[in-house]
Amino acid sequence: MELSDKSARAIYEEIKANPTRARFGFGKKAVLVNIDVQNAYTRPEEFKTAYETDPRQIEYINALARNFRARGWPVVWTHVAYMESAEDAGVWGTRTNTPDSLQNIKQGSRRAAFDERAEIDHVRDVIYCKKMPSPFFETPLQSLLVWHQADTVIITGGSTSGCVRAMAVDSLSRGYRTIVPEECVADKHESYHYANLTDMLLKYADVLPVADVLAWSGASAEGAP
Repeated sequence: MELSDKSARAIYEEIKANPTRARFGFGKKAVLVNIDVQNAYTRPEEFKTAYETDPRQIEYINALARNFRARGWPVVWTHVAYMESAEDAGVWGTRTNTPDSLQNIKQGSRRAAFDERAEIDHVRDVIYCKKMPSPFFETPLQSLLVWHQADTVIITGGSTSGCVRAMAVDSLSRGYRTIVPEECVADKHESYHYANLTDMLLKYADVLPVADVLAWSGASAEGAP
């Protein structure tokens, strides 16, 4: 194992700056998956479980969603919420039992609700309530991608070290080109955030500036790659 005194952020910046780093690249059609843009994770002024990395995160996510809708591409929003009994959280909900615990994000609660800043089109967008980290786990997401003949998955939301990373691994494993716009994902601590951006960048996804993803997704149908 290589040892280093560098911070996770410094290592990430060093790897990101490598001009020879190969990319998976964009494909022909993408799906935008916005993971858990809900109050439990986006409102640090209200909830201990929330976090903020880039203050413009939701603004960027909304801009991507508008681009995708303009092209007729699917926009997916996920959130987590559990039964009163929490039995649908399974073993994941057994390590703690405080008001802030995962399994206590109850259906219909303020914590479970999407952040009001998220511009969700409740007619056109797809909404999934997921129970485990990856949005692919026991949701119809895979079928949606097959129906749309998508070959690229754009991932936003949180947390970088949890659900975003889990989805990146699942997405690559299913054969999709996987893109993470850096400014669109967030985590509780910069160490977790940058360590997992590094891991995804090296193994599972292209981690790109959101401006690059906005430019690609906003291209005209004729001019798109």
